[in-house]
Amino acid sequence: MRIAVDAMGGDYAPEEIIKGTMIAAKSSPDVQLILVGQKERIQTFLSGGTLPGNVSLYEASEVIEMDEHPANAVRKKKDSSIVVATRLVKQGEADAVVSAGSTGAQMAAALLGLGRIKGIERPAIVTILPTPEGGKLILDVGANMDATPEQLCQYGLMGSVYATKILGIQNPRVGLLNVGSEEGKGNELTQKAYPLLKASPLNFIGNVEGRDVPYGRADVVVCEGFAGNILLKTAEGLAGVLFQQIKEKITSNMVRKLGALAVKPGLKEIAQMMDYSEYGGAPLLGVNGISIICHGSSKAKAIFNAIRVARECVQVNLIEQIREDLPK
Repeated sequence: MRIAVDAMGGDYAPEEIIKGTMIAAKSSPDVQLILVGQKERIQTFLSGGTLPGNVSLYEASEVIEMDEHPANAVRKKKDSSIVVATRLVKQGEADAVVSAGSTGAQMAAALLGLGRIKGIERPAIVTILPTPEGGKLILDVGANMDATPEQLCQYGLMGSVYATKILGIQNPRVGLLNVGSEEGKGNELTQKAYPLLKASPLNFIGNVEGRDVPYGRADVVVCEGFAGNILLKTAEGLAGVLFQQIKEKITSNMVRKLGALAVKPGLKEIAQMMDYSEYGGAPLLGVNGISIICHGSSKAKAIFNAIRVARECVQVNLIEQIREDLPK
């Protein structure tokens, strides 16, 4: 198995990307990892200047920055790390690509380079939201600001396949993000999507409200990218504020600091459960190849786990699984 890693993408590239790749190389010696990017910059972060036997470098002279227009950058910078890494998948020289760079650029590179799975109208960015019931899926979280009812059903299908094959959730519960739980609630999109999802072979449990999502009441939450991105960013921001406030309040005086020692192990467990780096990344579902999208602030641990996810997606033949289930 060969996995291409965009060494230049992300807030902490290339150092943290390289560190995560080296950890993955050590834990999975049977996987060939290809670091794609500017060789001279990559080599400055290599310990001892040498590579493990299952890691190689592939030159890509350009880098797409976060503030560049994704589609234009992909067309103009044909030798950028994300475009070259995606091209390796297209040409069969890699089985998957992992990147923490510009999500828009990665999506554009995947659409232009890999194309869509036949029958899938639009791809969806899926994210894993940590909950007390384990990781749950939300899609779409930003690939398409608008969607049709049929596309929401396709999101439900792809999310169900991923939840089953990668997260190990049998017969995953699919919920439609809405403003109320009753059938008939919502805007025109959700009202039209509801009967389609209900008639599908998916394990559709009806509408789920925003407050239901963090409790893990649905294994797969489907929505258009506009609402999904707001939901995701709100959850990230709220979690950050809560942890910040807890830290400030329990350490504000000596008495509270002593009490904090007693609850510290529990807080660490909660922090670990809510840590996105435990999941690493998730695939852009609907494109005809494995393209793993990572958080822009991913460090070594997240990259290591993203490579693990890429390996698992290849092992279960995720693309073929979606292709087989689509006609149903």
